[in-house]
Amino acid sequence: MNFFQRQQDVRKSSRRLVVLFVVAVLTLVVVVDLIAFFLLGLSEQPTTAILDIMIGLSLFLIVAIGLTSLFRMLALKRGGGGKVAQSLGGLFVPADTADPRLRRLRNVVEEMAIASGTPVPEVYVLPHEPGINAFAAGFTPADAAVAVTHGALERLNRDELQGVIAHEFSHVVNGDMRLNIRLMGVLFGILGLAVIGRILMSIRGERNPLPLIGLVLLVVGYIGVFFGRLIKAAVSRQREYLADASAVQYTRQTEGLVGALKKIGGLPEGAKLRDKRSEDVSHMLFGEGFANWFATHPPIEQRIRTLDPAFDPAQFAQLTSAWQARPPDGMREDEALGLAPPGEGPLPPPNAAMPVQAAHVVASIGTVSQQAAHQRAGSIIAAIPAPLLDRARHPDTVLPLVLGLLMAQDPHARATQQAIVASRFGPSVADAATQDAQTLASLHPVLRLPIAELAFPVLRRRPRPQQDAVLACIHALAQADGVLTLREYCLSRLLHRELYESVHHTSPWAGRRAPRQAVDQAVATLLAVLAAAGGPGEPEDAYRAGLAQVVPGQPLPFTPVPPVMLENVWPVLDGLGGPEKEHLVTGMVTVIGHDDVATVSEIELLRTVCALIHCPLPPLADARPEQVTP
Repeated sequence: MNFFQRQQDVRKSSRRLVVLFVVAVLTLVVVVDLIAFFLLGLSEQPTTAILDIMIGLSLFLIVAIGLTSLFRMLALKRGGGGKVAQSLGGLFVPADTADPRLRRLRNVVEEMAIASGTPVPEVYVLPHEPGINAFAAGFTPADAAVAVTHGALERLNRDELQGVIAHEFSHVVNGDMRLNIRLMGVLFGILGLAVIGRILMSIRGERNPLPLIGLVLLVVGYIGVFFGRLIKAAVSRQREYLADASAVQYTRQTEGLVGALKKIGGLPEGAKLRDKRSEDVSHMLFGEGFANWFATHPPIEQRIRTLDPAFDPAQFAQLTSAWQARPPDGMREDEALGLAPPGEGPLPPPNAAMPVQAAHVVASIGTVSQQAAHQRAGSIIAAIPAPLLDRARHPDTVLPLVLGLLMAQDPHARATQQAIVASRFGPSVADAATQDAQTLASLHPVLRLPIAELAFPVLRRRPRPQQDAVLACIHALAQADGVLTLREYCLSRLLHRELYESVHHTSPWAGRRAPRQAVDQAVATLLAVLAAAGGPGEPEDAYRAGLAQVVPGQPLPFTPVPPVMLENVWPVLDGLGGPEKEHLVTGMVTVIGHDDVATVSEIELLRTVCALIHCPLPPLADARPEQVTP
């Protein structure tokens, strides 16, 4: 199952969630009506009176459940994934942390983000949880947060931590995260009946029926708990198998993930969480956090056997016995096993080119199909000059660095951009941004997008008014004089979209399906811009070859247009369904690879454009390059 099929599967799961929610609500309404019928002695009342009471009570329940769910969803949406982590006592891990365990955690998260082609999420630790667990939360990849327990930090070695984080990233990439947080809001409406019941029971007075109604709602609320756990189990169990499989694809080895699962099964704490509020996120967790009738996760033995068929559950007893005297220490294991962070590996020369195949690129989206992704991402991070990496991770220097990334090579356009920055943030920021732009001008093209993604979580921690100011500035820089190259424009647009999603927790585009004619025209515009920005050869030939992959038989003429004309294209293309996006990516690869090879810069441009339409493409710079003349 590729990325686009998984996206379709998530949409089906969302529809199934709606159906299950409606069934649960209707069942609860019927139960309440029956209880009220007998407790209030309505059998002796006229039929019209009975209908009035039943209809009124039913409407009250439906409205109460709906409003409670709506308010909960709005509350979650205001804070994004970080709000969920904070509600469970999570502590934010800053990008420039010096604590060895926290530094290791952030390194793993950053490597996995770059490996998967997604924004670097916020990172949290649950300091009072000794069990081994983790979860990812958020409405979009740009407002995502990854939280791990203190037990995971203490007990897991680097490989095992990578397996757990890769599992959570699969939820981010596959779209499970948005489904899971919606599930939190939906189920809160059902469970909220018990809260309403407690309130009504506290209201006193003679001949007051409210306490009796409150008792009914309290009972029904606990019935709602039953339905809530049933829905969680129905939605979550199969997706955990998929996340395990995706984690293995990211890390290209099973030992780390299997080792983490074995430690959960062999340690007394397991994956259990102490905080009762954590039951709200039980369907998001890496391991089963609570014992109940309807498990949200497959049994730990089954998950291990799926990855390692030779596993014998009797090993749990041996592991428990061995760890009683000396519990595992992840950092010590790192030293003993030599699990150092990935070192700097050779990057392809900036003027290199490599063969590209559309089928390979499509299969790579949302997953990893070649060598270990985290090793490749670790090598990319290690290749970033230390001063730039420090500036990307520090709140005081991140803004000029990001603005420097977005400044044009054209001197006239850069002067215009410097004036824009000075008018919004002052001359000191403008001067620093210009200086950073000069340093970044000679940077390897493979490193520009990763620097932007590493800087993004620091940038999104700024107060809301400052984020709005940065959004406006980035938009203005992207429009500067209309002379930006396609790469400069797309990187500006990507950072604008990611920051917008982190602020508003939704896409800046409506996400609605456009008419067929509008889709065809948007495809033609994007492919024409890509063809015009390509290497040697006839751009019209490349354009027609790509167009035939997306909208065959459509005689849409090749019309060169500047990159800024793509402004109206993104909402249309991002709203396409999975199969249509798959054809679009195939067409884009056909255009840039029309001469049978793609340069490193073209590959990075493709990654940026794919990210703009929410098709995360991992770095492809590990393919064997062929030297070409620049």
